[in-house]
Amino acid sequence: MTSTAPETQRGQDAGDPLGEQPTSWQRRLRRFGHVPRPETSLRDRLDPPWTRPGRQVWSVLAIPPHVADRLVRWSAWGGPLLVTLVAGLLRFWRLDQPNAVIFDETYYAKDAWALVNQGYEGSWPKDVDKLILKDPSSVPIPTDPGYVVHPPVGKWIIGFGEQLFGFTPFGWRFMVAVLGTISVLLLCRIGRRLFRSTFLGCLAGLLLAVDGLHFVMSRTALLDLIVMFFVLAAFGCLVVDRDRSRRRLADALPVDEEEVLRPDARVAETLRLGWRPWRLAAGVMLGLACATKWNGLYVLAAFGLMTVLWDVGARRTAGAARPYMAVLRRDLTPAFLSTVPVAIVTYIVSWTGWIVTDKGYYRNWAATEGKGSSWSWLPDWLRSLWHYETQVYDFHVGLTSGHTYESNPWSWLVLGRPVSYFYEEQAGCKESSTGKCAAEVLAIGTPLLWWLACFALAYVVWRWLFRRDWRAGAIACGVAAGWVPWFFYQERTIFLFYAVVFVPFLCLAVTMLLGAIVGPAAGTGARADLGLTSKDPTGERRRTLGAIAAGVLVLLIIWNFIYFWPLYTGTSIPEDLWRDRMWLDTWV
Repeated sequence: MTSTAPETQRGQDAGDPLGEQPTSWQRRLRRFGHVPRPETSLRDRLDPPWTRPGRQVWSVLAIPPHVADRLVRWSAWGGPLLVTLVAGLLRFWRLDQPNAVIFDETYYAKDAWALVNQGYEGSWPKDVDKLILKDPSSVPIPTDPGYVVHPPVGKWIIGFGEQLFGFTPFGWRFMVAVLGTISVLLLCRIGRRLFRSTFLGCLAGLLLAVDGLHFVMSRTALLDLIVMFFVLAAFGCLVVDRDRSRRRLADALPVDEEEVLRPDARVAETLRLGWRPWRLAAGVMLGLACATKWNGLYVLAAFGLMTVLWDVGARRTAGAARPYMAVLRRDLTPAFLSTVPVAIVTYIVSWTGWIVTDKGYYRNWAATEGKGSSWSWLPDWLRSLWHYETQVYDFHVGLTSGHTYESNPWSWLVLGRPVSYFYEEQAGCKESSTGKCAAEVLAIGTPLLWWLACFALAYVVWRWLFRRDWRAGAIACGVAAGWVPWFFYQERTIFLFYAVVFVPFLCLAVTMLLGAIVGPAAGTGARADLGLTSKDPTGERRRTLGAIAAGVLVLLIIWNFIYFWPLYTGTSIPEDLWRDRMWLDTWV
């Protein structure tokens, strides 16, 4: 195990010159936990080393050092793949159950089927779901265009699974389950890179694997899990880009006669960081997120600001006297061009199926109602698409009709009002005192994980503000980008399952908190974090107790996931047991 804050990383973006005395405000903030940046090498601050597990475990297991080193190298991918395998088995087990069109699958499954077969969504007749479940081949695809209010990428992805496995529940859920499984692998690797610890990375992925909301959304043909996947992929690309650009900056700095890297204002302010393909890849991922649901736009803005601030921190650490001006001159334009225009182009390309046909909804608007516009010099398809988008925006902001399962974003973190996707009651259940059994698919996070995440977020914000930990700021940014925008639309009909977009960042926050509970190993910064030194005889005892406490919390979260398993999978259970799981009245 390792702490979340090795000495080589803490405060690396604070930007204070080595050896500077703390300012008055820093001295005042010490009462809240602020610590000055430790004396570490400049290279370690720009390109932090990876933590390595101690030798104690290998010694107890009688594993030779050379074998232990090989296992450590293997675990960088082996550990994440093992966690992903577990997540995949859970998500694909009886994926076709319940054999029903649940919740909004009634829209996206049918729209996806029409999209992959004719390039645009059709206007499906009412009450066709039962016919599809009985014999999908007997249901013709409607040629009349349907009015849809979400971009097409998510439906293209769902439709790909339908092309592989047919117009069936397994077919329309398959690709969502694939992305849900891969997202666990992504989070393992992202967490490993963030915390410089394979163990903590795998822990973050494990928490995501056993989160109920992520699990349910991975087994349902809705769009929000797909948005989450692209957002997480974009975040991972930006983290890799950050590491590579800082390493490039470190390699360009001069070294003194003792081979020690030294800051240099000229290099830090004038160096061009060159081609940054990972930032470009992030732009594509964010474009795909926006082309699935529009809430990806807020993530695009938040992540764009975050990566620019990362560049400011890197140049300041390298010695720039005016880091903001340096970033304005050297990095801002490339950062913008790598994200915003790329995302826009990606979004427009996603509409290709609608563009190349002449039957899509509003496809011929520019040639009919929009004829004679002052914008008529633009291509007809572009003007028609713009009109379509304005109509969709008006729909979204005006969607205020009540719904049984709508909820306010203030209640999301405490799981105030989950959404029931499917509910079926069976009579004649002898195991129940009421004589009934219940089968439900409830879109709700693992309660203990989410409630712990409330404390973890408070810790992350504290760590960002008072420890100047960039990783805490990145996690907070991910949560804020997926959650805060909904507060501006509180009058709109919104649901708890929209929160799946920031669930991976909640898992990272909990991982950071658990790492802090475990505490740092001897010689890895214990003095700065916990008031301990490597010679402190209580250090190992403190770490052992912390490991036990963190382990108990993780086991409780796993137990909680297992306990709610019937509600995640639609498994029929006696009504008494179903009511036992309704911990809050608002869950019914």
